[in-house]
Amino acid sequence: MDTINSEKLELIVEEDLLKITPPRLDRWLAKKIDSNNELPTLSRTRLKQLILDGYVMQNGQTIRDPSVIVKHLQKYSVVIPEAVQPTPIPEKIDLTIIYEDNSLLVVDKPANMVVHPAPGALTGTLVNALLAHCGNSLSGIGGVKRPGIVHRLDKDTTGLIVVAKTDEAHQSLVHQFASRLIRRTYTALIWGSPGKNSFQIDAPIGRSRRNRKKMAVVNSGGKAAITNFEVLERFGTTATLVSCRLETGRTHQIRVHTCHIGYPIIGDPVYGSGKMRDGVNDELRIKIKLMRRQALHAGKLSFKHPKTEEVCCFTSQLPDDMRSLVELFKGNLV
Repeated sequence: MDTINSEKLELIVEEDLLKITPPRLDRWLAKKIDSNNELPTLSRTRLKQLILDGYVMQNGQTIRDPSVIVKHLQKYSVVIPEAVQPTPIPEKIDLTIIYEDNSLLVVDKPANMVVHPAPGALTGTLVNALLAHCGNSLSGIGGVKRPGIVHRLDKDTTGLIVVAKTDEAHQSLVHQFASRLIRRTYTALIWGSPGKNSFQIDAPIGRSRRNRKKMAVVNSGGKAAITNFEVLERFGTTATLVSCRLETGRTHQIRVHTCHIGYPIIGDPVYGSGKMRDGVNDELRIKIKLMRRQALHAGKLSFKHPKTEEVCCFTSQLPDDMRSLVELFKGNLV
């Protein structure tokens, strides 16, 4: 018999719910909880995150793989941590707005700005700035903590991000992302010199088994991830400026893919190991250290407008820190 208290659910795998194909843990938990009105409402996405964060156990053993197959009469416990979801406070933060109408706006995000509130970054985010800029037009879109946000950029990745201002726009943009209709192209400065001028990386990405805070290319249990690369400029064999067009949108996708093939993004503190390569002088070393971020910029974005259905295309120039780094590579290689 299933039991529940204010913090923990004790659930038993029953045969009637094993008809799910495949009977993955996250799917089974979602179906199990949805079928019992006495249990708290938890979405599959929320349950999947609880699994990844270590809040689900089977016979006392923590399970961190949402795709594990459940079996008849197994017992699972789900710990529901106390929710800390303060309503984001509107903050008057300067934004570089590339385009805006009644349906959406396109922002050129700077480095060192988190997109939506999270533990350790509840203020100073893009959402806080959007609430001040747009007011009540964002309420209810994408949930309380992520109003209007349909995709995101890492904290230290600069560039273009589209934000919905209405439910209609939000639903349309989410559909376009899911259907791979939105075109996103980044510019990255990577270590080394790839052998081809254009190439594709088709390698699934999932949670790293060595470090749960990182993503990695995985052999099983990952999600499809495809990135198309094109060389824009080579700086000897030391570094290369590349264009990266996403066909999918996995967490840290470009950073993981470039690391996987041995050409990590310069300055990446997580996937680049922080090591300098041969062929850089002291001026370059200092510049890279002072940049304090990965040299990655979301420079092109195109999508179909939710209201007019016209194709909208936007571009953003390289930020000053990346532009000056490129210039140093051009003139100061040793």
